[in-house]
Amino acid sequence: MKVVLSTLNARYSHASLGLRYLRANLAEFREQSVIAEFVIGQKTEDIVEQILAHTPDVLGLGVYIWNAVESLALVRQLKLVNPELIIVLGGPEVSYEHEQQTVVQLADYLITGWGDISLPELLRDLQTRDSKPNKVIAGKQPPLAAIALPYAEFSDVDLAKRTLYVEASRGCPFKCEFCLSALDKTAWPFPLEAFLDALDSLYQRGARTFKFVDRTFNLKVDTSLKILQFFLERIEAAVAVGEAPPFLHFELVPDHLPDKLKDMIVKFPAGTLQFEIGIQSLNVEVQTRISRKQNNDTAAENLHWLRTESGAHLHVDLIAGLPGEDLQSFARGFDQLVALNPHEIQFGILKRLRGTPIIRHTDAFELRFNPDPPYNILATSKLDFSTLQRMNRFAKYWDIFANSGYFPNCLPALLGDSAFARFMAFADWLHMRDYKSFGLSLDRQLEALENYLLERDGTNDVVNVDRQRHQVMHKRQRQGKIDTHTPARQLRHLAS
Repeated sequence: MKVVLSTLNARYSHASLGLRYLRANLAEFREQSVIAEFVIGQKTEDIVEQILAHTPDVLGLGVYIWNAVESLALVRQLKLVNPELIIVLGGPEVSYEHEQQTVVQLADYLITGWGDISLPELLRDLQTRDSKPNKVIAGKQPPLAAIALPYAEFSDVDLAKRTLYVEASRGCPFKCEFCLSALDKTAWPFPLEAFLDALDSLYQRGARTFKFVDRTFNLKVDTSLKILQFFLERIEAAVAVGEAPPFLHFELVPDHLPDKLKDMIVKFPAGTLQFEIGIQSLNVEVQTRISRKQNNDTAAENLHWLRTESGAHLHVDLIAGLPGEDLQSFARGFDQLVALNPHEIQFGILKRLRGTPIIRHTDAFELRFNPDPPYNILATSKLDFSTLQRMNRFAKYWDIFANSGYFPNCLPALLGDSAFARFMAFADWLHMRDYKSFGLSLDRQLEALENYLLERDGTNDVVNVDRQRHQVMHKRQRQGKIDTHTPARQLRHLAS
């Protein structure tokens, strides 16, 4: 039985951790299986051709919010040109509310939730053909020690060219209603020694960028310390011989940073740590409404400490469109975060992920979600459609002009003492003058800043300072003297 495991990633640099878990756990079917990854935007006919070139009996397809539309088109075409192909779906997009989904109706089987051991069980059932399995199969959740780790499934090309995703635990103990992790009962750790052995093997093979997908990396501090110590030893060894140190990405709980964790973090040199910190909202009433437990004062203190005392790159998340939050409340929270000076503020728009409890607020707060992926909020009782459109544009322009780190002199002049209001005015101005929120070259960005600051303030002197910085940076980059592979390194080099 030949098996193809496939998905459509958001971009080539992403390597699906889920597919590699599936292949590592296929047992007797592993040697007859291949991973075939694609990228959204590829022509469906070409994907169909490449999948069928493997002459599979079974296709396992991972369906996510970002590839739902393309996955439907793919399954439609596959069933037209090869009706005998058995298609098994899995992934968060089809694990909930699947009765309504055309892609599930077209496919042969669906495994909801965890598929690590349920997929090989289904393959055995199909091979014996004693009886036809149920179409919808609830994935079994085994003890994590029973799951084969996936890291040997990363190829040398993956290690050299793609983001390496790893996880020390699964699940989350928190119940934030906009997140699928709200459905988890708790967080489960993988056996630590086996996990560190797998990381060491990856490191020996040349892996240097590790993105942890754990929802709460710092939940169990003793485990966090052991993982950080593992990497610190390798960073110190790399620095000692003049080699590039590894780069690590973790997601932190914002109000849980005990002293022994701080003592470890300060040992890491700049450009080696990135923390993604979900604040989401600083409105206590909204936090309570969506079952989010967070001490805002402690979170702010921890952010301030990380920014001033550590070399970590800070990526902080906010969500617009939460039930009951209006523009003024969101603006206050945004300004509070800007004052704490993280390197990036990821301004996201609420999405209705299938299965999440956020839907219970639909009537009370007039939540109007896009019926099609990515199910983004279009209007609420506090934010009308026009306002949310402006906030969408704000978020895209903020990525370009603020999160990039390209404009350390222009940005303070642009924001002044009222960051949200001033940047919203700039975003409105950009939109009115047809500056696109995608594909905007650096020259056009500098031109926009120059024109806006001249029109608003009667001067644009700071633009030339940043322009000169970019000229120096690009010269050094062409000479091979800097590497801008990650945001943290990019910001470090811009500052040097």
